[in-house]
Amino acid sequence: MGLFIQGIAEVLSIVLNLYMWIVIISALLSWVNPDPYNPIVRTLRNLTEPVFWRVRSWLPFLNIGGLDLTPIVILLGIVFLKTVLVGNLFRLAMHMG
Repeated sequence: MGLFIQGIAEVLSIVLNLYMWIVIISALLSWVNPDPYNPIVRTLRNLTEPVFWRVRSWLPFLNIGGLDLTPIVILLGIVFLKTVLVGNLFRLAMHMG
């Protein structure tokens, strides 16, 4: 059972790392205003905008003078999840042997 939980922790860690990079790339692309019809840009926006919208609706004060801090809040949330959730899953897996 410990290996199963460790596997879940590993997969979750990889997914969170991948989404962290997707958020970073999406934020960087917003600075250069790329072609919205580009399939890569559309995919990145489809993966990030629902989360961005949710955070913006909960914390509307994150847009400061045209600077959107939503990606930073999401990145902090990802780091928090990796530290707390993934870390605790790894500890649980080690404890179960």
